[in-house]
Amino acid sequence: MSETMTNKLNDLCKKDIKTASNEELYHALLKLVDEKSQQQVHSVTGRKLYYISAEFLIGKLLSNNLINLGLYDDVKEALAAAGKSLADIEEQEPEPSLGNGGLGRLAACFLDSLATLNLPGDGVGLRYHCGLFHQNFKNNIQNETPDFWLTDSCAAQATDTVFPVSLAGKEYSARLYKLPVTGYEGRTNTLNLFDLDTVDESVIGDGISFDKKDIAKNLTLFLYPDDSDEDGRLLRIYQQYFMVSAGAQLVLEECAARGCNYHNLADYAAIQINDTHPSMVIPELIRLLMLHDIDFEEAVQIVTDTCAYTNHTILAEALEKWPRHYLDTVVPQLMPIIEKLDALAKSRTEDGSLAIIDQNQVVHMAHMDIHFSHSTNGVATLHTQILKESELAGFYHLYPEKFNNKTNGITFRRWLLKCNPSLTNEIESLIGNGFKKDASELKKLLAYTNDQNVLRKLSEIKKQNKEALAAWLLHKQGIKVNTDAMFTIQSKRLHEYKRQQLNLLFLIHQYLEIKAGHIPSVPLVSIFGAKAAPAYIIAKDIIHGLLTLSQVIENDPEVSKWMQLVFVENYNVSAAEMMIPACDLSEQISLASKEASGTGNMKFMLNGALTLGTMDGANVEISEAVGNDNIYIFGQSSKQVIHRYAAGDYCAKDWYEADPNLRRAIDFLTSEKMLSFGDEEHLKRLQNELIWKDWFQTLPDFNAYVVRKQQAMADYAADQENWSCRTLINIAQAGFFSSDRTIEEYDNDIWHLGK
Repeated sequence: MSETMTNKLNDLCKKDIKTASNEELYHALLKLVDEKSQQQVHSVTGRKLYYISAEFLIGKLLSNNLINLGLYDDVKEALAAAGKSLADIEEQEPEPSLGNGGLGRLAACFLDSLATLNLPGDGVGLRYHCGLFHQNFKNNIQNETPDFWLTDSCAAQATDTVFPVSLAGKEYSARLYKLPVTGYEGRTNTLNLFDLDTVDESVIGDGISFDKKDIAKNLTLFLYPDDSDEDGRLLRIYQQYFMVSAGAQLVLEECAARGCNYHNLADYAAIQINDTHPSMVIPELIRLLMLHDIDFEEAVQIVTDTCAYTNHTILAEALEKWPRHYLDTVVPQLMPIIEKLDALAKSRTEDGSLAIIDQNQVVHMAHMDIHFSHSTNGVATLHTQILKESELAGFYHLYPEKFNNKTNGITFRRWLLKCNPSLTNEIESLIGNGFKKDASELKKLLAYTNDQNVLRKLSEIKKQNKEALAAWLLHKQGIKVNTDAMFTIQSKRLHEYKRQQLNLLFLIHQYLEIKAGHIPSVPLVSIFGAKAAPAYIIAKDIIHGLLTLSQVIENDPEVSKWMQLVFVENYNVSAAEMMIPACDLSEQISLASKEASGTGNMKFMLNGALTLGTMDGANVEISEAVGNDNIYIFGQSSKQVIHRYAAGDYCAKDWYEADPNLRRAIDFLTSEKMLSFGDEEHLKRLQNELIWKDWFQTLPDFNAYVVRKQQAMADYAADQENWSCRTLINIAQAGFFSSDRTIEEYDNDIWHLGK
């Protein structure tokens, strides 16, 4: 087969692949993928899904597409025969900067699973020119620069489709770009991305600053523009409406082409609102239907039957609310619709807290989503329970039939087959290849928990992955790490509720313990990957604290042989693909009740890491799957945390003063050693935040965290075979956390696609 592939690549390159450059080979492979993926495009009958999301963190696509299309092995073999490396060719591919964190990565996994399951479902989003930002560190401080990723090599192709979108009374033209989404042995769907032809990357000034008022030039420059001022907040509304208006017009156009008369729109389309960023699709669809001579009451029912809403968090910042005058400014055409929806909602309940427009003239987007969609789901069992019992209890009592749970999942093609081929091959040699389509087959691995040869092989694969990560870190950042150490990794968005600051306090504690002569049971390499939002000062202070401590450790020969702290610059999907297979202990230490689900926890589990975590989000379900002996749980329960918030009796200063170890760690933030490498303003502000506020209750969980983490280190050092047995159990029980299962549940309970 490799000879056939060699001939094919020769034809696509128009030269012998032995003499072709990596760039020429990359473009040839893009053509190969495009040809094959087009063969998997199928017509749509019945309902089609439109998954609207502000983020799609798709990662590099070449290898993933080759795997999904069944071309990967033949291509790799043909290239190797010509002395070429697929890994080198992949370096030609830009990292798509269309998302930031778990929300965007989940959306990407869902698109993969939809195509794999042969379900008609497309994504709808924005074509950001610079993504969130490119992160680099200078003087131990995060700096942000534009992430210019759009090149001629980008797979998203411009179309001639343009939709008019009215923003603040001016008309703009939304151009549609299409990106094929391949399924594993399945169909090809589409990620639809909208952009303005007039966006001008040259308007970006120092760092990522730009004139936020010049909408024609800035609209799609950045994901989540800095909202620390009013212009930034308004720009977010401009972006969101641009996305949903163009998306709604696309939905209506495609459905009409298939015979829809708009009265029966819900028979042709299912729209999933991914968090509150796309909420304006509800009034916009109603407005558009009314332009087609459908009266308001019927339009409301049509849209309710068509739309469903996923709540991803209970954090107030993500349950968007906008001052009414913002919407009056940007989308005046929507306000009469929103006013009528608010009146209709108020007619259904006397509970003023469920209003869409509250007494302070603030518009609550999530409230509109719940009132005027037919389904509201949480993303983990605990999260959905919290929504029903506390955060959205009023809505649950009003609409109990709407609420349901859909525990998140990940696509195993990306997070096992692509990023951990050695482990994939070992699993296949033991249980066959059925797990690639049916992840529940991983349970067959439980038959090998006492097989010493298998356990030894798992240890060898982990060591190889740690060496690969070490080589990557040396190449990327000039950092040399000890691969005989235990690797703990915390990689996710930098936010106080995820509690990177708790990890920081542990590492300070560990440093001071070593200085006091208490040598740990095993050397520790602690790896972080995270971006802090540019205006999130305390998050950036936490990064500064971690980077500063890394220098303190590095310059202390007594300590550095026992611990290292590594912060990966510009964490993205490609970095995650290197880090996750190398992890021994996965840090999932968010404050209980605050992490809706998490998906990093699932990726680490699948790749043979044990979890150190609170009973939060999907950690609860992971714990139930693997059993208490195969996970390290610590800290307060969600009920304790919720009670503490409700009582309002948490005083961080009391914990600081009562615990000498905790006080010692916090005081060290502004010690002479830290100040010799760090900035006093940043470190003092972080210290004061912990002592006087600590909104996400780091201090009450500190001792439990230290005990459990040190227990994990001791267990790792004491018995590698037992550790490998426990990793095998984690891998074997990971099947439930496949996004294929999640999507099947969405389809069976909410979407009913193709029907």
